[in-house]
Amino acid sequence: MRSRYGHVYEPEGGWASDSPEVDTGFSYADLEAGVGDIASFSRGDSVTGTVLGFEPNGALIDIGVKSSAYCALAECALDKPVRPEDVLELGAQYEFLIVSREDENGQQMLSRRKILTVKAWDAVTEMMASDAAVEGTVAAVNRGGAIVNVEGLRAFLPGSHYLPGQNPPEELVGQPLKVKFLDVDRENNRLVVSHRKAMVDQTINNLAVGSVLAGIVTAVKPYGAFIDLGGMSGLLHISQISCDHIGDVGSVLPLGTPIKCMVISQDKSKGRVALSTKTLEAEPGDMIKNQAKVFEEAEATAAKYQERLEAERKAREEAAQDVIFGLESVFTDSPDEPAKDVEDLPLEN
Repeated sequence: MRSRYGHVYEPEGGWASDSPEVDTGFSYADLEAGVGDIASFSRGDSVTGTVLGFEPNGALIDIGVKSSAYCALAECALDKPVRPEDVLELGAQYEFLIVSREDENGQQMLSRRKILTVKAWDAVTEMMASDAAVEGTVAAVNRGGAIVNVEGLRAFLPGSHYLPGQNPPEELVGQPLKVKFLDVDRENNRLVVSHRKAMVDQTINNLAVGSVLAGIVTAVKPYGAFIDLGGMSGLLHISQISCDHIGDVGSVLPLGTPIKCMVISQDKSKGRVALSTKTLEAEPGDMIKNQAKVFEEAEATAAKYQERLEAERKAREEAAQDVIFGLESVFTDSPDEPAKDVEDLPLEN
């Protein structure tokens, strides 16, 4: 030190080694023991830290070591916030990942984003396994489809999995969207979702015989038309289009025609739905003569149709009860005659 600085500092009274009578009360053993009490973390360790303060580009975190650690703004959340205080609360505790060794000042860099990313992938993996529908937010739209934020992760929504014959419109950006998972690949950071699949399952679960649904004709066959009901396809058989005879389905329901139809049967397990517009005709042949009227009055006509079915059901039940009561009267005692056993009844030749 003398050769470098020209002098050497000596405390007043000299060092303890030179003056045995001076007792500082603190030894190297005490220093070593004190240092041993301070926690030490390595890169890759997970720690719980307390937010000490905020800086423009990050936050200071107390993780129990000699110097406060630092969490950069981009590492504070899954999506980079504008300010650290938008996602972290002063004095609150959070879980962080150590992402660097100590620098010359003894400070280590932390990441909360990496912790949240692992949890988000665990969540979407579980959701796909359970075939759960989740609500995401549309972040961007392009010709191939859309980018949807799901559980903080960016997922791709192919255009073909939005709605049949439609690409996600620009107006969808920032809006919530129900989706289901098609592919969850953590290793390749690949996440693919489907709005169409979520809508199909939701429609099937809420479907009931007698419901009136809006759809679009997506295919025309000699035996009928296939109707897209918001992602789910239903069959409108040629015999269920109108009470009047139809020879050519395409002449009555061209491809792309908007339509309303009634559900007359369904098989949820197989995703099959049978439809009818004949039941929505106020007058036989309206589907051929005046489709606009049929679709405009569809709900009202369907309600009357259901009322008629209910009346017919009650009439059948009453008729069945009359038959039962008639049979019972044969075996019931008459007030003017003694009771008869079954063996006493006359036999028909």
